[in-house]
Amino acid sequence: MAVGVGDEAPDFELKDQHGQQVRLSSFRGRKNVVLVFYPWAFSRVCGAELDDLQENLADFQNDDVAVLAVSTDSMYAVRTYADNRGYAFPLLADFWPHGAVASDYGVLHPQVGVALRGTFLIDKDGVVRWTVTRDIGDARCLDDYRTALAAL
Repeated sequence: MAVGVGDEAPDFELKDQHGQQVRLSSFRGRKNVVLVFYPWAFSRVCGAELDDLQENLADFQNDDVAVLAVSTDSMYAVRTYADNRGYAFPLLADFWPHGAVASDYGVLHPQVGVALRGTFLIDKDGVVRWTVTRDIGDARCLDDYRTALAAL
C-alpha cells in the first residue's frame, strides 16, 4: 500500500553516490524534503526528469527544502550517473535489501524490481503533504512540485 497524504513518512537510511549515509529523519525540524523515486540511472525519461530538477535546483533545494532522489541502482551506478550528469543533489541507492525503501513507500514495481516514478513532499514534521506516482515510462511535471511546495 502506498504512503499517502497525511501519513508519517517511513524513515530510512541509504547511501548516497559518495557512500555517505543519508537518514530521512535527519531533516526533521530543519527542511522539507522532495523525495523523488526513479526507475533507472542512464535511462532517457529518468535523465530528462533529473536534468530538469538540476536545471531548476534553486526552486527545490535551498535553506527550506532538500531534494533526495532514490533508485534501486547500486551506489556505484548512481555515483557514475551523478558524476556523468553533474547532479548536485543526493542520489540514494536503494539497492540492498533490494528496493526496501521503494517498497515501504508503495512504489516498487514487483515484476520489474525497480521504483515507479513516485514523488513525496515531506514536511519538516515528517508528514507527507503531497504525492504523485506515475508508471515507469511517464514523466512527472516540476510545476506540480512547485505548486505543492507553495501550499506548505
